Amino acid sequence: MARAPVLGGSEEAPGAPSGVADGIWLLCVTALANTVSAGAFGPLLPEIARAQGLADWQLGVLGGAFGFARMIADVPTGALAGRHLGKTLAAAPALIISGVLLLCSAGPFPVLVLGRVLIGLGHTLSMVGGLTAILLAPRGARGSMRLNVFEFAGMLGMLGGLAGVGLLPTSLGWPLSLLIACSPVVVSVALAPRLLREFPDRHHAAVAVGAHGGGAGAQPLPARARTPATRVPPIVVLMFGCGVIMALGWAAVSQFVIPLRGTREFGLDRGGISRLLALSQMVDLVALLPVGWLADRVGRHAMLAAVLGSLGIAALTVGLGSFSLFVAGSVFFGFGMAGWMFPLAVIREHTEASIFAWRTGLYRVGIDAASFAGPLACGLLGEANTGVFVGLVGVLALAMAARLVWLALR
Repeated sequence: MARAPVLGGSEEAPGAPSGVADGIWLLCVTALANTVSAGAFGPLLPEIARAQGLADWQLGVLGGAFGFARMIADVPTGALAGRHLGKTLAAAPALIISGVLLLCSAGPFPVLVLGRVLIGLGHTLSMVGGLTAILLAPRGARGSMRLNVFEFAGMLGMLGGLAGVGLLPTSLGWPLSLLIACSPVVVSVALAPRLLREFPDRHHAAVAVGAHGGGAGAQPLPARARTPATRVPPIVVLMFGCGVIMALGWAAVSQFVIPLRGTREFGLDRGGISRLLALSQMVDLVALLPVGWLADRVGRHAMLAAVLGSLGIAALTVGLGSFSLFVAGSVFFGFGMAGWMFPLAVIREHTEASIFAWRTGLYRVGIDAASFAGPLACGLLGEANTGVFVGLVGVLALAMAARLVWLALR
């Protein structure tokens, strides 16, 4: 089969993941379909609380179960994707569908948590598999744009889930609304045979080393990236910290504070919460590709500082502000998420390809631990103290942004 250039524009090197060039659309379509379930959950959280009689700590556990599942699966999935990429991607929708069905059963609390765990596991297979395929492909001059195209597809899925539950009448009840909103995942099931053909089994990490070591059009890793496998460069540690702060802010704000504070303190219904979260997603979508384009020209450090600063402002205003600031914070929150992929892209620049799949999984452990901790902490702290916790996250994000500015100007 003739192969088109990889998204970045460089020729595909011998031994690169065979389906990346021709199958990039598959990665984006499946990311979109698989991510709908993540977007559909948030606006329904207040209704789930009322219908199931759940306390705040239970809502925190339910909201954080998604991140917990991803946290425990990240490293194994990174290793699995390195050898069985097609199977990893093809298995994702089966787990998501199983989780949605359990969640929609409206059963006891442990059943609901198990449903969220299965959805999180499926999402992990989809995202880690897609990131492994894209990031181990030969890189051109538009690396950040390439990552953001994949992220753009996932954000469209989130937006689709938010819009779906927001448009459905509340008379349907939350279980049926969730089931209908998550139905696009069947597209990924239909595409599973194609994924298996486009991404056959092989040891992608070893292949990627060959691509950097002299494949056609390949470039060697920069000297600063050629560090011993046992030594972690300081910039990699910093990027891990940035990712954790971003994940903590995302999970606490979107999976707990906006739905519950919006309903309890400001009287918003399901449609109002959906529109507010959709506003954040729309800002994210509009900013995503331009932010990636700018990062390739002015540097990822500068743009990462900008989006972290925006996230810090969002956390402070959403957690502690009046209604007008609450809405404005949702806009800042969307821009703050537009640089979600930057830390991983910087880590890639400073990591040997032979250990990149492993380090990708380890990175996702950190951010998914934060995704689990954010809603859990909010639930355990209770409504009275949640705003202070989220405000502290905002202060940490602003401090991290200041650190990146200092590095960029040094």
